Amino acid sequence: MAGSATAERGARQQESSGPPLVRRLGPRRLRMIIIIALAAVLLGAGVGWLLYGSPWLRVERVSVSGTAVLTPAQVREAADVPVGSPLVSVDTGAIEERLRGRLRRIDSVAVTRSWPDGIGLEVTERTPVLLVRKERKFIEVDDEGVRFATVSRAPKGVPLLEAEPSPSSSAAASLRRFGEDRLVREAVRTAGALPSAVARVTRVVKVRSYDDISLELSGGRTVAWGSAEDGAAKGRTILALMKASPDARHFVVSVPTAPASARS
Repeated sequence: MAGSATAERGARQQESSGPPLVRRLGPRRLRMIIIIALAAVLLGAGVGWLLYGSPWLRVERVSVSGTAVLTPAQVREAADVPVGSPLVSVDTGAIEERLRGRLRRIDSVAVTRSWPDGIGLEVTERTPVLLVRKERKFIEVDDEGVRFATVSRAPKGVPLLEAEPSPSSSAAASLRRFGEDRLVREAVRTAGALPSAVARVTRVVKVRSYDDISLELSGGRTVAWGSAEDGAAKGRTILALMKASPDARHFVVSVPTAPASARS
């Protein structure tokens, strides 16, 4: 009896004399874990090679959409997409910055990966709301006051901005206080507040001072707008005046609650 107990203790000591991990998991389970780990490493290496080293997931085409004035070729050239590079490594943010920096006509752009081998450039161009004459050309200004392009021919339906500071002392003080750029932005605000029916017939937006903005419409009609404040109310008022007095030549909406119109 004593001999068998001693042998049993010796067997237990032998079983427990292996490494701790082997004792905890057992040889069969440990082999399975090692196989799974090796498979994961090999899979990761394969995926890495597929994304970065294989010839199948590299940039081969660049598609452009959303252009109106710009051409797809201009956008591709400015984007400078690294054709031939692994698609996963393309820096889409850098492409967006290049496009906005090199082509001011672009308001926004979305750069997307088109698997397995393409980059998509979806462009939104700025829309001019005013034109500034520069010698024989025109500078396009968008609804944020950004001067984004110079064109030789004025686009149809976009009014011309004329900044003509009044000789009065108050107008001169206004120009000193706000600066020319601020006055241009006020003109942009005015143009943006016009109802579409009025905007279509507006030919010139004149700015003499901060609170002296006027419009020249087709047919020799004029509108004394005042400042750019209360643009929505003034827009509704001028639309109502033009409907109520279709023969009027001059309109005043500088105080929208007290408008006026006259035939001469």
